[in-house]
Amino acid sequence: MTVLRNVNRQLHRRLIEATTDRERGDVPGWVLITLMTAGLVTALWQFAQPQLTSLFDNAIHGVSGGK
Repeated sequence: MTVLRNVNRQLHRRLIEATTDRERGDVPGWVLITLMTAGLVTALWQFAQPQLTSLFDNAIHGVSGGK
């Protein structure tokens, strides 16, 4: 019984260490991807805002009959 308990503790400890190390390594990558995506959206928005605003206004005027 003691041998099984020791094996169980070792396996549990290794599982926790492996999971913790892997998750810790993924966080900086996801943060970088999120920041880069936000930067790209912000940069594209600077160029596309006038066209998108005009497109939206035209669509609203077309639906509402130009009111």
